[in-house]
Amino acid sequence: MAKLAPIEGCLTALVTPFKSGKLDFEGLAKLVDWQIENGVDGIVSVGTTGESATLDVDEHVAVISATVKAARGRVPVIAGAGGNATSEALQLTKASEDAGADALLHVTPYYNRPNQEGLYRHFEAIARSTKLPIILYNVPSRTACDLLTDTVARLADEPNIIGIKDATGNLVRGSELVAKVSDRMTILSGDDGTAFPLYAIGARGVISVVSNVAPREMSEMWDAAKAGDWERAKKLHYKLRHLSQQLFHEPSPAPTKAALSLLGRCSTDVRLPLVPATSKLVEELRIEMRAQGLL
Repeated sequence: MAKLAPIEGCLTALVTPFKSGKLDFEGLAKLVDWQIENGVDGIVSVGTTGESATLDVDEHVAVISATVKAARGRVPVIAGAGGNATSEALQLTKASEDAGADALLHVTPYYNRPNQEGLYRHFEAIARSTKLPIILYNVPSRTACDLLTDTVARLADEPNIIGIKDATGNLVRGSELVAKVSDRMTILSGDDGTAFPLYAIGARGVISVVSNVAPREMSEMWDAAKAGDWERAKKLHYKLRHLSQQLFHEPSPAPTKAALSLLGRCSTDVRLPLVPATSKLVEELRIEMRAQGLL
């Protein structure tokens, strides 16, 4: 089987909007339209920013299905389908396929801390259970589990493992990935602050939180880098630097939902154990977003 086509560019890790604690499907559809109208290259549905940890399985699949419906084939929808049990990840993989997802995002299993052989077998089993493209997701700060570069290189032999979201925040690690596997899979930044530096060394996109709030600017940064206009890309990187930091001053995605609320696009609702952003941070976001011309 030939290697599947890559997915690259600015991919938004979309929030899951709630209204009084319930899924807000109307709001979700409007967010998807707005994202696509502003140039994003794909939507990641029910990832970390989509509050996958507090959605039950039925809600999880319903959000993926609604996102696919709203996207209408205009951009790929990448479904968050990870789990810390391989059996659970396989179930979510099948459910995501049935919901119409174009690709899958699979995080390293969290909490149980498998070794590298366990990680390899976990992702191998998932890849061989589906024909959908798979993007690996390495975020050690959240999972207490690190997918090492040599293991990624082994997994790159699977035809439908097409990329990795590197959320280590480590540019040396990013360089290793580009050097060892970029001929077989797409390297994507998993942190907005490292997007531009990783573009400069060969990454081919970002799974972005900031693009929830500034989709056009994040998309233009990638478009400029892809076109070789590094001065334009660097200018956008520094323009968005402070906003990128603010969106993680409190547990994500509460700050992002606060920013979207200021734009009139989403409620501030998050599910416990998360709580809405503090009034202090909301005011700081308001000031920054006005300075950026977003408000």
